Amino acid sequence: MNDAKKIDETLLHKVFQELSQANRVLLISHIRPDGDAVGSLIGLGLSLQESGKEVQMVLADGIPEIFRHIPGSEQVKKRSQGVFEMTVVVDCSDKGRAGDALNGVSLPDLNIDHHPTNTGFGKYNLVDESAVATAEILGQYLPEYSFPITKEIADALLFGMITDTLGFRTNNMTSRAMKTAAALMDAGGDLPGLYQKGLLNRTYSAARFWGAGLSSLQRDGKLIWATLSLDDRTKAGYPGRDDADLINFLSTIKSVDVVIMFTEQEKGKVKVSWRATPAYDVAQVAMHFGGGGHTAAAGATIEGNLKDVQATIISTTKLITGIN
Repeated sequence: MNDAKKIDETLLHKVFQELSQANRVLLISHIRPDGDAVGSLIGLGLSLQESGKEVQMVLADGIPEIFRHIPGSEQVKKRSQGVFEMTVVVDCSDKGRAGDALNGVSLPDLNIDHHPTNTGFGKYNLVDESAVATAEILGQYLPEYSFPITKEIADALLFGMITDTLGFRTNNMTSRAMKTAAALMDAGGDLPGLYQKGLLNRTYSAARFWGAGLSSLQRDGKLIWATLSLDDRTKAGYPGRDDADLINFLSTIKSVDVVIMFTEQEKGKVKVSWRATPAYDVAQVAMHFGGGGHTAAAGATIEGNLKDVQATIISTTKLITGIN
């Protein structure tokens, strides 16, 4: 049973009333977008468009190549243009994670998310910690409030759920999420095809990038970590700023409880990702460094050189989690 805080019904009605009344809507999600960010952004955007609204979908980093198969991805821009009646941020735990996409917006009208570390940065904060993905929240409530779910919308939302749960196998899975996924399949969502594209397919450059990360793998008891440098990215020809989902592969290694992935970024920063078994809470570690996420999956971006950040993160992770 999931005891996480759920959405207040009064707030739920208010939020969808506001969405129904707005005609021009700006939708935003976080930097280095994952499948849930992209799926939620496009799923909500297409549903609002089907309702007759003018919508702009914005990601500061644009759409990663691996997500461009999602119908509607061609509409996503890196910057907004014009004036909007409502600004909605999806799958983003804090305002800073939206990057430059929120420039000029002091207070987003609506914040829809499922991360326990969400800071409540919107006028209305629709945060359901019991949801396995932000896409699940949208998949459940959009049809309940008479917003359309076409095949394209179902594909986008189902993709968000599949990728954020690693194919419905994370430890926060619920029967409610499975029911929502089934409803999206009934609306035309292609679960087998989306699973293949979201979790199994790899580009040649991503495979080469994995090779660099795997060759750096280190272990200390039940803690392991790997590193990807900017030089590794260049040599592999990998176009993204993420770890190509290598951390999710590393989390399958037996007899390991905590996994850390260090991915060097431009301008002297390092993206740090954690994965953990249910016995450990890595969200607390991420929050210590200004990041956030879930108990079993969290992240943060830290200023500093790769070697120094790695040493600090490893020692702090051991201290906070008590892993040995």
